[in-house]
Amino acid sequence: MKIALMDSGIGLLPAAAEVRRLRPDADLVLSSDPDGMPWGPRTAEDLTERALAVARAAAALGPAALIVACNTATVHALPALRAALEPDIPVIGTVPAIKPAASAGGKVAIWATPATTGSPYQRGLIRDFAEGADVTEVSCPGLADAVERADAEGIKRAVAAAAALTPRDVRALVLGCTHYELVAEEIRAAVQHPDLPPVVFHGSAGAVAAQTLRRIGAGAAPDADATGGLTVLLSGRTATLPEPALRYAEGRLLRAVSPAR
Repeated sequence: MKIALMDSGIGLLPAAAEVRRLRPDADLVLSSDPDGMPWGPRTAEDLTERALAVARAAAALGPAALIVACNTATVHALPALRAALEPDIPVIGTVPAIKPAASAGGKVAIWATPATTGSPYQRGLIRDFAEGADVTEVSCPGLADAVERADAEGIKRAVAAAAALTPRDVRALVLGCTHYELVAEEIRAAVQHPDLPPVVFHGSAGAVAAQTLRRIGAGAAPDADATGGLTVLLSGRTATLPEPALRYAEGRLLRAVSPAR
């Protein structure tokens, strides 16, 4: 069984690591676009063209499913990706976990890229799934780029700036960009106040991995000792995991248990 994931960069690592944990026997294809990133500042048409190229590079290897492990690409390119690949290859988008975050009540913050914050797409999710909740949209300029470069100082500055815009008594925080899940602990340290209850974080990696396996009718791994392969495509070129990916636990996990091929 082969599962592909796509993103502009290393934001696909959290979902890939979750798929690996659930199905260690699965072959993974990680398809990203270092030549064209960041995608956020691009027009919707340009972003869709880049996303289609990345998706087709992965689709050429015959995966059972393709995960769009990017919130921005899901917002702008998901219909085009599904039109191009389905029904042959199911395409699973990534949606910010606003519904579970709002279900417990209290104040909710949604950290997202400038391209997603305030977008009709995100506002629609808030309207549909967080009615009555006290929701604050927090734009995080520069954070995804700093995560992509594994720039510790850049991450620290961007997290601090976003934390300053986050209500002190927020009870749930939605990580509305897949890159942010790679620095969840840094974000937690910035928003958690010792005199208040723990902030509950809501990412998308676990949910999208489980949904993908359900979509293709795959359950738990029949052989937990099996190790699937790993194929890395950088703007369509076969490569290895980029060095910044290996600075994160998810990247090291994939390298450790996945023979590249």
